[in-house]
Amino acid sequence: MATTAGFRQSHAGSPTSDHPVEEPDPGRGERAQATRRRILDAAAGLFREKGYAAVAMRDVARATQMRAGSLYYHFSSREALVTAVLDEGILAVHRAVAEALSELPGSADPGTRFDAAVLGHLAALHAHSDYTSANVRIFGQVPESVRAANLPARRAYEALWDSLLADLRARGALRRDVCAREARLLVLGALNATLEWFDPDRGAVTALARSYAAMLGAGLLQTEQGSVS
Repeated sequence: MATTAGFRQSHAGSPTSDHPVEEPDPGRGERAQATRRRILDAAAGLFREKGYAAVAMRDVARATQMRAGSLYYHFSSREALVTAVLDEGILAVHRAVAEALSELPGSADPGTRFDAAVLGHLAALHAHSDYTSANVRIFGQVPESVRAANLPARRAYEALWDSLLADLRARGALRRDVCAREARLLVLGALNATLEWFDPDRGAVTALARSYAAMLGAGLLQTEQGSVS
């Protein structure tokens, strides 16, 4: 019977084997995860700085002081690596916004919920700027197969905002003449554009979020805005 490459076949009913069973090493998984993170961090920085076409696997290997061949243990191709970078940028922001909303009491007014989502997005956007900036810069440069692979993460985050806006509409807080899809595109586009000019070392993200929530909320919401603290 053919064996599956990379996997050792078990022998049912055999108490012993010609090959000793390797004891699990708890640290191996942790080291692999740490190495994977190091590769991702380096790749995100390079993609942000140089774009997709100018970054080869050997550039990432050089930045991590690894052999180029070793990268393929963690990522099967450059396309797999860039997909992981794109996913990570979106997931970091998604987690932050979802957490910000989940921490609010059920009695939170619509303006406060909108403010919390804006702050969560901006805080994560600038805290993980290599990943998020790379995402904004290179998404249009990557092959169609990479965009398709990244689509589930992108759609899931868009769905979070769609759900928030639907909730605001159900509460009578979203203006009746506002299209929810267009509102989502406007908000995310405006927030993402701050990567081009805002420097967190020279200003507070919370102040930026307060300003953007007030301006965007004034055009989209019928209720008085909550405040970002």
